[in-house]
Amino acid sequence: MISGNLVDAGVRARFDLSDRVAVITGGGGLLGAQHADAIAEMGGTPVLLDIDTRHAQDTAERVSKKYGVPAVAFSADITQAESILGTVRKVTERFGQIDILINNAARNPKQEQLKGANEGSRLEGFSVASWNDDLAVGLTGAFLCSQLIGPDMAKRGRGVILNIASDLGVIAPDQRIYRRADLPDHQQPVKPVSYSVVKHGLIGLTRYLATYWAEQGVRVNALSPGGVYTGQDKEFVARLTHLIPLGRMARQDEYKAAVVFLVSDASSYMTGMNMVMDGGRTVW
Repeated sequence: MISGNLVDAGVRARFDLSDRVAVITGGGGLLGAQHADAIAEMGGTPVLLDIDTRHAQDTAERVSKKYGVPAVAFSADITQAESILGTVRKVTERFGQIDILINNAARNPKQEQLKGANEGSRLEGFSVASWNDDLAVGLTGAFLCSQLIGPDMAKRGRGVILNIASDLGVIAPDQRIYRRADLPDHQQPVKPVSYSVVKHGLIGLTRYLATYWAEQGVRVNALSPGGVYTGQDKEFVARLTHLIPLGRMARQDEYKAAVVFLVSDASSYMTGMNMVMDGGRTVW
């Protein structure tokens, strides 16, 4: 007979990330900082990549001090293979290997940016330049990082890639939550088409990579979070939460446990999946 204590100890050990190095793209952003906390809290070493390292460096210093791990930040342009390769060399020279890749970087217009009249965000006026820039960061960047980091994981016979998608990778954006009563239809702000395409694409990339490297022990999953409350306009929050069965937006730290599960051995029999964590929004 196995005691409950022995069983519990085994379960806890599966979440342990000690001696694992996790590269997080978009490390200077809101969720990037939360991912770093999640990795460090379980003993792992977060490596934050961002084209502007100011916030990423601040996060790395805070995480190192709080959790006693050697968190670091590096400048990298994930739309350029040469930049990624240079950063990967720095990471491997310092830590020996990369065990986890979290493709988190994205260009995401905030609710505040969508408050004004903005014909340029609408499909009819959305520029090819904006389309290319958004896909370059959110989708091509994830492809390049996976292409350049994944093969070494495959050679070593283990590794985890986590793509941060969105509930808008599962459903279309409800543009009504951005509407303004004082604007005509052709000036109403909307969530741009590129955001949906990027997030849907990340889920497709997840499934492709999961089957591509399965025999080499590399697992690939996606996490599709819902909106995070950061003090947005009350009217916007009311409209959005009306669409969510739990009746609220997510707290900033509410995805940390899911990230730990997906990048640790706790999810060792899970690959190619998209974990939707959105307060139930996509159920309605």
